[in-house]
Amino acid sequence: MDSNQNTDEAVLVPKSRSKGKAVEDASPAPTPAVVSTKKVTVVVRRVGWKKGVAIFDFVLRLCAAAAAFAASVAAAQAEQILPFFTQFLQFHAQYNDLPTITFFVIANAAAGAYLVLSLPFSIICIVRPYKVGPRLLLLILDTVMTTVTIGAAGAASAIMYLAHNGSVDANWLAICQQFTDFCQQITGAVVASFVAAVILIALVAISAVALKRTTSITTH
Repeated sequence: MDSNQNTDEAVLVPKSRSKGKAVEDASPAPTPAVVSTKKVTVVVRRVGWKKGVAIFDFVLRLCAAAAAFAASVAAAQAEQILPFFTQFLQFHAQYNDLPTITFFVIANAAAGAYLVLSLPFSIICIVRPYKVGPRLLLLILDTVMTTVTIGAAGAASAIMYLAHNGSVDANWLAICQQFTDFCQQITGAVVASFVAAVILIALVAISAVALKRTTSITTH
């Protein structure tokens, strides 16, 4: 009897220990990782929006460059000679006779050249919509060229107003009554310059909005 009892106890003790060890080693299974697709969808939409804005920026730069060059060329080619009976006395009107119109020609040519040179940076903004450096550089330079273009167009428009209407107080004659072709060509150039200035203002606004969205996304 004693030997059988010892054998039973020897067998029962390891079984109880193995069960306890199995209970102790048991641990809850790890929960599967849940990937939120909402944030990924929002980021993709923002990337698409920024790329579309960058493409629109590129197109506007082409239009502004065309308007600025058209204004500069039209003003530089404005010239008229009034016919008189003698060849020794002629009334000649040209853009470099007026310093304001000369500044107008130079400013619009500089604006057109800048807009052409800014096209590679606009392409970088299309390829890399989250790059802050090129967008910030375009914002600063666009603001400078907007100021120059508006200043040149405003000064030229003031001169052309006097050319069309004259000034009784200053005894300035309305020369456009004689130099009609010259005044019409300069007036068209001033209109084209104001078109370029309006597009530059739109480019500044686009760059500011795109830069704000870029910084907000990077901070999040």
